[in-house]
Amino acid sequence: MLLQLSTQRPQARDLSYLLHKHPDRVQSVEIPSGRAHIFYPQADDQVCTVCLALDINPVRLARDNRQNAADFALGDYVNDRPYVASSYLSVALAKAFSTAMNGTCQSKPELVGVEMPFQVRIAVLPAPKGGEPLIRSLFEPLGYTVQLTRHTLDSEFPEWGDSRYYTLALTGEQTLQTLLSHLYVLIPVLDSRKHYWVSEAEVEKLLEKGKDWLENHPENAQITRRYLKGLHRLTRRALDRLQAVEDVPKPEEVGEEAPNTEATEHKVRLHDQRLLLAREELKAAGAESVLDLGCGEGRLLKLLMNEKQFTRILGMDVSYRSLEIAKGRLHYDTLPPKQKDRLTLMQGALTYRAHRLEGYDAAAIVEVIEHLELDRLESFEWVVFGHARPRTVVLTTPNREYNQIFETMDPATFRHTDHRFEWTRKEFADWVTLVGETHGYEAVIKPVGEVVENVGAPSQMAVFTLKKDESAE
Repeated sequence: MLLQLSTQRPQARDLSYLLHKHPDRVQSVEIPSGRAHIFYPQADDQVCTVCLALDINPVRLARDNRQNAADFALGDYVNDRPYVASSYLSVALAKAFSTAMNGTCQSKPELVGVEMPFQVRIAVLPAPKGGEPLIRSLFEPLGYTVQLTRHTLDSEFPEWGDSRYYTLALTGEQTLQTLLSHLYVLIPVLDSRKHYWVSEAEVEKLLEKGKDWLENHPENAQITRRYLKGLHRLTRRALDRLQAVEDVPKPEEVGEEAPNTEATEHKVRLHDQRLLLAREELKAAGAESVLDLGCGEGRLLKLLMNEKQFTRILGMDVSYRSLEIAKGRLHYDTLPPKQKDRLTLMQGALTYRAHRLEGYDAAAIVEVIEHLELDRLESFEWVVFGHARPRTVVLTTPNREYNQIFETMDPATFRHTDHRFEWTRKEFADWVTLVGETHGYEAVIKPVGEVVENVGAPSQMAVFTLKKDESAE
């Protein structure tokens, strides 16, 4: 497998400083199951070309890759892995050109931010599904001119037809750091058989390398899903984090009277609509102290911290990792003392009573209950409505009837692999009524998102208010 990167410009040889690789020497780095070799076919003041060639050892490949076993008996020994651009190339880029990918150049730091005309050639690139349209949809929105040459299965037997392999040529002006980040992310997107375990660490790598361009890419959902090997939980988490809370507009910023109007729905994602609506309900209730139960990575907490009305805020989640991310999003460690005093973060489960949850005016529980087992739901009810007993509870959950509207989803399945149930509007209304009668709350149910005739909105919200006689007690 060969990647060739070239630039034609005055002082083109400066590219070697950015890459931190001397143009007069052949260099090599170790990668899983082989080595990657770096060399320059040409390096002068007009043209500089660097090549990255992967030398994959088939025997080591078979021994090292047992966790990703092939789908036929001899697949570990008869395969295309030593010859095609794959996840191995992405790892090789990170090891061979780590300095450039980090945007560092000690010798000529002024070059880091310079956009250069680049030509990239990759031989060969597989496209298992989607073919040429898929490859173009990945690279063209980033400003590249794409040329693809498709290879036949065997030139001696043209009747066998074309293969799934292409030689890819890209041309465009980018900084070197940006170009390498594009290749690092998009090459594994086309590799359905990655050599490494796809875990939480890959989410962090994807968001780090895609931080300046992935959010605005029209195919960001497909890129994220393919990069994370279709693992729904990781894909959902990565997509949720692509749009930071700081970018969520307030109602007045989108020029609407309320965040659930039709015009706003086209500008704000569904999950952000839930958060905005929850915030507005909490403000309307006159709450000054608020619980965010199942706070996740802190998106709603960020909105609440921006409101002076809320003087005491507690975020709780069962996931320690999510709380760590929330801390980062909220810049918790560098908050001024008065701001930090307003906020408490704690790890805990909603099915166990905690005295620290008592004494708050209101609670927000946004898209949380559907992650609980149904036989644990009664425990949740007693923890929140029986013991914590805030005056106001704002709770949202998916509307199962709306699932038929999603074109790519089987209506018989749940929206998330971690959902334990999803309720129809009637099932939700019956549960809301039961909770109110059991614990002394009145409730109003509201739609979240665009309402479709006969199926309702994608999410449903209940606003519980403690009855006055109960509140007096």
